[in-house]
Formats: sequence, structure tokens, C-alpha cells
Amino acid sequence: MVARDETTEVKGLSPKEAAKMLHDDPRALLIDVRSSMEFLFVGHPEGAVHVAWIDEPDWIVNEDFTKEIRKLLLGGVIRSDEIHSAPIILICRSGIRSLEAGQKLIEDGMTNVYHIDTGFEGELDEHHQRSTVNGWRFDGLPWEQC
Repeated sequence: MVARDETTEVKGLSPKEAAKMLHDDPRALLIDVRSSMEFLFVGHPEGAVHVAWIDEPDWIVNEDFTKEIRKLLLGGVIRSDEIHSAPIILICRSGIRSLEAGQKLIEDGMTNVYHIDTGFEGELDEHHQRSTVNGWRFDGLPWEQC
């Protein structure tokens, strides 16, 4: 069994750290794990690929999530002491689903997994609104919507 280390834990990134990694490493892959409706109508980071972790209509965990990520990586990843994966950066609304999805990828043997710890919209403020405290949009990073 491989000992857990920095390559086999989901690592948190700020939105700006994630944007820098995406700029500096052309292999890095940004995956938006929110629902289809969130991805389309709330908006998403430019260049993000959508693979829902939990989606409508049943709101259950996508049992093919790891398989879909492996397809994006062209053949999958084998867990060992070396990093065999391009960096996988996950984003959701506020960092909770992306962490859960990242933990599943690690359990399934993937390495080099990150999540944006404040997500696309960030934490709630004192008025229960998002995008006012932190997150991808708050940081002024490029995004788009339908």
C-alpha cells in the first residue's frame, strides 16, 4: 500500500493559485463538478470542463465520475510513488463538493488532485449572498455563462 503523502491527498488552492497553475502548466485540467444548471446558468471559469459530481434530476453522486475524469486524461492514471497525472483541479460553488469529488478520485487511485477551496461563488456573507467574500468570480478571474 502506498503511504499517503502530498501526491495522494486533495490539495486546496485559492482561485488565483489555480489560475496560475493553469497558466503555467498546459497539462493542467480544470473540472467544474457542479450541476449542469449551475454550470450553464450561474457561469463557470473559462476553459473549465463540466463533469458533474451530483446532478439533476436525481441528485445522486455520479458513479461514473472517476471514469469520466480518466477519459479526459486519455487513458487513466495508475497510483504509485510518482505523479502520473496531469494536475486535476476541481471547482464547485464553495469548495465542498469539489473536495468530496477529489477525495473519491484519490480513493480510486488518482494523484495530483487539487480543489479550489473557495469555489466559483465563494462563502456566504452576512447577508447570505455569495461572490462578495471570496471565490473565482470575486477574484475577477475569467468566466462565462450561457
